[in-house]
Amino acid sequence: MKILITGGAGYIGSHVVKQFLEKSDHDIIVLDNLSTGHESTLDTLEKISRQSGRGTLRFYRTDLADFAAVEKIFLADRFDALIHFAASIVVSESVTNPLKYYMNNTVNTANLIRLCHEYGVTKMIFSSTAAVYGEPDFTSMSHTDNEMKITENMSTKPINPYGMSKLMSETVIRDTASANNDFKYVILRYFNVAGADIRNRIGECHDPETHLIPLIVKAALGKKEKITLFGDDYDTPDGTCIRDYIHVEDLASAHIRALSYLDEGNESDIFNCGYGHGFSVREVIESVKKVSGVDFKVEIAPRRLGDPALLVADNTKIKTSLGWQPQYDDLSLICQTAIDWEKTL
Repeated sequence: MKILITGGAGYIGSHVVKQFLEKSDHDIIVLDNLSTGHESTLDTLEKISRQSGRGTLRFYRTDLADFAAVEKIFLADRFDALIHFAASIVVSESVTNPLKYYMNNTVNTANLIRLCHEYGVTKMIFSSTAAVYGEPDFTSMSHTDNEMKITENMSTKPINPYGMSKLMSETVIRDTASANNDFKYVILRYFNVAGADIRNRIGECHDPETHLIPLIVKAALGKKEKITLFGDDYDTPDGTCIRDYIHVEDLASAHIRALSYLDEGNESDIFNCGYGHGFSVREVIESVKKVSGVDFKVEIAPRRLGDPALLVADNTKIKTSLGWQPQYDDLSLICQTAIDWEKTL
């Protein structure tokens, strides 16, 4: 297959590219404007490609907002599939600059779908988010572990423009597929992604960094003075928020499996990507302390608005329908790979 991967120089996209290069004979074309992706990551991916000797890797430095340039790429390369990562992802920024998110995330995605329609690209994997669920309403449920998990059929009520921009993109994808029987998709809704390449060749590097585990790791390595814990009075066992953390290598493998699923002739669908259990913020902090051997400063601050107490995926569907089985469901391993990668930066 010839596969176009937008945002393939970024954190999650690069791990998917890496796995394709290591495990398949597909030809991979990365499109990235390098606003958050990195040339050094591409250099590493090119090295992996040469060492593998299997499929090929090519790169276009192009912004998705340049519709004419993107169309030239579709015209020059007749793709079999699109895996679309490229997006703005900082929730707080989406609140202060919503137009950036609707233009970059929704409008640019709609244009990509238009090009897929016009140039015969019939398979699409879309990078979505658990933010489309907003604050899940569990009030009508009894508080058992199983029933407090988020299923794909729960209501989608985003509470910020980031989540809404992704949900709007999902809608465009679904409506296009309804009108075109040849166009098939898998939408993957990520929970909290963390960790780095098991062999420590690529990893997470955002500026500014907003994700919990790399922020804690920076504190452990002396790159931050302290870590701030927002709220210790939630209705959870230790009073801090609980999240479902998935290793980036397992998330990448879900994309590989999703494309195979479509290639096997299966119908379009939506899947949660998580482990089906969560860890509290305090548990993550303690895990990083244990793995790093550093007792860094933790400061308690008031809750942030819009932070639900519990966000855990029900992953039954992805495991059953895709046959996806995670290999790195271990918080200590997630933290260790994040630390090892941060040391290289």
